[in-house]
Amino acid sequence: MPLYEHVFLARQDITQQQANALQKQLQTVIEENGGKVGRTEYWGLKSLSYKIKKNRKAHFTLMNIDAPHGAVAEMERQMRISPDILRFITLRMKELDEKPSAMMRRSDDRDRDRGDRGDRGDRGDRGDRGDRGDRRGPRRDRDDRPPRFPRAETADEGDAA
Repeated sequence: MPLYEHVFLARQDITQQQANALQKQLQTVIEENGGKVGRTEYWGLKSLSYKIKKNRKAHFTLMNIDAPHGAVAEMERQMRISPDILRFITLRMKELDEKPSAMMRRSDDRDRDRGDRGDRGDRGDRGDRGDRGDRRGPRRDRDDRPPRFPRAETADEGDAA
């Protein structure tokens, strides 16, 4: 059977228990249609980048699904009807990852995954470019700057020469 990762966002004004009940309801739909739900993760109430249906926050939940397409289609149909679901996305995967998702890992684990870069601002050896030195030198006055747009010569000035 195909493998899917499914994430849905529930309204901010429902409780965590109601968000978990929604997840159980969707899991039941999958199981009734011949599939199974593997790992589920509740990511919590998180801020959204932009408002969705007048909501600034949402409850995020991830589900790993092993089910036929018909079961996933029925689950998505029920999610479109539900007033508590703001958004959802279902992605077909070649294989499901059983490790905790990036959202559930501790921050020091995430930093370790980035590699051995040291400080975030450390860009490593600059090669032959040399050091840029202190860039906070004295400020020039506005009058010392060259004009941004040089004045265009008119036809009269060009003919006189």
